Amino acid sequence: MPPSTIPTLRQQRLGAELRKLREHSGLTSTAAAGLLGLKQAQVSNIESGRYAVSADRVRTFARTYSCADTELVEALAAMTGGRKRGWWDEYRDHLPVGLIDLAELEHYAHELRVALVIHIPALLQTTDHARALFRTVFPPLHQYEIEHRLTHRMKRQAILHRADPTPYTATVHEAALRMGFGGRDVAQAQLKHLLAMSELPHVTLRVIPFGEASFHGTGQGIDYVAGAVPQLDTVQLDSHHGCEFLDGEAQLGKYRAVVDRMESSALSPETSRDLIHRIAQEL
Repeated sequence: MPPSTIPTLRQQRLGAELRKLREHSGLTSTAAAGLLGLKQAQVSNIESGRYAVSADRVRTFARTYSCADTELVEALAAMTGGRKRGWWDEYRDHLPVGLIDLAELEHYAHELRVALVIHIPALLQTTDHARALFRTVFPPLHQYEIEHRLTHRMKRQAILHRADPTPYTATVHEAALRMGFGGRDVAQAQLKHLLAMSELPHVTLRVIPFGEASFHGTGQGIDYVAGAVPQLDTVQLDSHHGCEFLDGEAQLGKYRAVVDRMESSALSPETSRDLIHRIAQEL
């Protein structure tokens, strides 16, 4: 089990879930190590994501911890395989680690649900729209930093165009459609792009109109990333200091409810497209 010097979010999550199984069984890391034929330090390194672990060893851990949830165990086993490099790794020296982790999280997601108030979802942005956004970042980004972020964002969108596209539901407030980042031409092209993307069978786009009294959202962008089983879901929140990832049971329940309420406040996909088309003509 060679050490991983920079555990990814996915490796950290696998380790954390193994720790939860151990703690639920009532075993200390020392006691678990004795039953598994390992040193206590090895168990700790696996649980922190610093050591890779095989699928068979995950199953062995689960049996030792008396875990009978076979769906969860197999989902954890599928998260193994050592340190596999993804396209996002080429950006590790250029972008904040949260953006790298987000790309990896989206790549392995079984479903994505996003809800935003003042921004267009990143996976539905045009190149010009995204560039205009990056030019508003404070402190200002250098041009080469903007280009790194831009190419990274465009590559993230590949999950919606691959052979097995990720089911994607985006709920956007009307305010986001009227922000006009980049000027009239960029804004119109962005809205036309939204209309085109909304026609894809795996993409559901819904708009919360102005005047919707039952709107329960916040100004914070929410990405609800569904794992293979609900226990492996993750919430990503946008903030001024970067990406924030949450996976506690109570946290998942809270933000799942927020996204549910925002979706329930939105227009139907068909009516949403009509509204987007009308706004594009008004610009």
